[in-house]
Amino acid sequence: MNNRPLDKLNWGILSTARINRRIIPQIKKASRSELVGVAGRDPERTRRFASRWEIPRAFNSYEELLANPGINVVYISLPNSLHGEWVLRAGRSGKHVLCEKPLALSGTEVERMAAEARGRKLVVIEAMAYLMHPQFLRLKSFIADGLIGRVRLIRAWFRFFLPRGSNIRWSKELGGGVLWDVGCYPVSFCRAIIGAPPVEVFARQQTGPTGVDVISACQLNYSNDIIAQIDCAFSLPYGVGAEVVGEKGLLRVLNPWQPDLDGKVSDLVHVAPDDTETEISTLARDPYLCEIETLESAVLDGVPPAYNLEESRENAEVIAALYRSARTGKVVKKFY
Repeated sequence: MNNRPLDKLNWGILSTARINRRIIPQIKKASRSELVGVAGRDPERTRRFASRWEIPRAFNSYEELLANPGINVVYISLPNSLHGEWVLRAGRSGKHVLCEKPLALSGTEVERMAAEARGRKLVVIEAMAYLMHPQFLRLKSFIADGLIGRVRLIRAWFRFFLPRGSNIRWSKELGGGVLWDVGCYPVSFCRAIIGAPPVEVFARQQTGPTGVDVISACQLNYSNDIIAQIDCAFSLPYGVGAEVVGEKGLLRVLNPWQPDLDGKVSDLVHVAPDDTETEISTLARDPYLCEIETLESAVLDGVPPAYNLEESRENAEVIAALYRSARTGKVVKKFY
C-alpha cells in the first residue's frame, strides 16, 4: 500500500447490484471522492452498467479492480454470504472498505476483518447509513440530555412485501432472510441507543418456502433493565418506525432507516408526559452521502467513525443468537 497521505478517495464498486443506484450519485457529489470504476461477474453487463452511470472504467473481474493501484477504497454490495471474503480480499489489496449491511454473518468474520484492518491501517465501515445521519445523531443527543429521562423500552420495526423471484434475499445459501436483511437495522438501533449489547435474546420466526425467515419478532433484554422489542417482515404491509420510551416521555422516529428519502417533513416526534406531541425537524441530508463523508473523514482526517467494527461484531452476534433462539424456541444468553 502507498503510505503517502491521501487527499481524495478514489472509489471502485464491487458488483452491479441495485443498491448501487443510491450510492453512485452521492460518491459523485462528495467533495473528496471520485468514482473510478466498477466490477461485476459479467463483463458485458458491467460495461453497460458503467455506461449507464457514467463510470469511467468497467473492470472484467473483482480481482482486476482490487489490483488497480489507482483505487484506494471499495464499496461492496455483494450478497451477504460474500461480504466476509471480499472485505478481507480488499484489505489484503490495501483498500479501505465501505461494505453493505450486514457486514458479516458472524462475529468471527467481523473479528477477522478488524484484525486485517488494524494490521494494514485501513478503515472498514459497515454501511449503516442512518447511524451517520443528523436525525439519529440528534436523537441520541436528546436522550443523552435527559429529554425523556431514563430509557426503559425501545420498539423498532421494518416491514414490507418482497415479491417472490430470483432476489438474493430469498436465498438461504447467500445469507438471505428478513432478520439479516432489514432486521439488522432495529438490532443496531438498540445497540447504538443503549451503548451495550443485550444480555439475553428471544425470537419467533415464520419461514417461507425457500427456507428463509419472512417474519421475525424478537425481544432483547439488557443489563440495565431496558427491554427492546423489534420485528421485521418480507410478507407484511410496509411499515417502518422506532420509539425510545423513557420515564419522562418518548421520542418517535418516523422514518429511522432511510431518513430524508421519503419526503417526510418532520423526522422526530417528542411525546411529553402530558401526551403533548412536538414535531422536530432535523437537518436534511442524504444518508448515503453521510456514510461516504464518514469514510472520507476517517481515512483522510483520521476521525474515528461514530459506528465502529466492535458494534458491527456485536450486532452480528446478536442476530446469530436470535436465529438460534428461533430454531430452539429458547432464550439465548451466552453468545459473545
